[in-house]
Amino acid sequence: MASEITYAEVKFKNASPAAVVEVPPEMKKHEHHPQKYPPWLPWLISLLLVLVCIALVIVLLGRGWMCCPRGWKRFQGSCYYLSDDMMGWAESKQNCTEMGSHLVVINSEAEQDFLTKDLKQSSKGKNYYIGLSAQKVGQWQWVDQTPLNEAAAFWRTNEPSNVDAEMCVVIHAIPVIDNWNDARCERHYRICEAAAVTV
Repeated sequence: MASEITYAEVKFKNASPAAVVEVPPEMKKHEHHPQKYPPWLPWLISLLLVLVCIALVIVLLGRGWMCCPRGWKRFQGSCYYLSDDMMGWAESKQNCTEMGSHLVVINSEAEQDFLTKDLKQSSKGKNYYIGLSAQKVGQWQWVDQTPLNEAAAFWRTNEPSNVDAEMCVVIHAIPVIDNWNDARCERHYRICEAAAVTV
């Protein structure tokens, strides 16, 4: 004979609901509350990032724009001024200094070529002082105290004369690159050179 199984739900009176176990405060997990930031902080961070990017672009792309004073011509990192009046060599040197420059110091064939082409377009004069002179015959020195590098010298044929009467150097306004001549330190035009301003 088969037996039947009966299930019943039994409820007890006076039974307390499931006991709630209190966990001591030091055992509770710290709840994560997001930090509240001031509303302007994201804008400040964005601005700083933009400024850093601009600074990097300037550094990586190199220098900014170079410019020269009005009436001066720029070549590479320098500005050049061709005078429209004549002075002696010492006065020419002083005049350039008063303009925050110096008589031109020619360091390369590219610079010499630039000046030769610029002089060709000038209708002012034929001879312009450069910053080369000698205290003793044949000992040529630039105004910045560097000695003449003979590999970067552009003397005309049969020049310099190397005589006591000709201790200053002029550049001739002729269309050939070898156009330097030692000359008397009398009245000539002048070429001043200054560093270009970077903005």
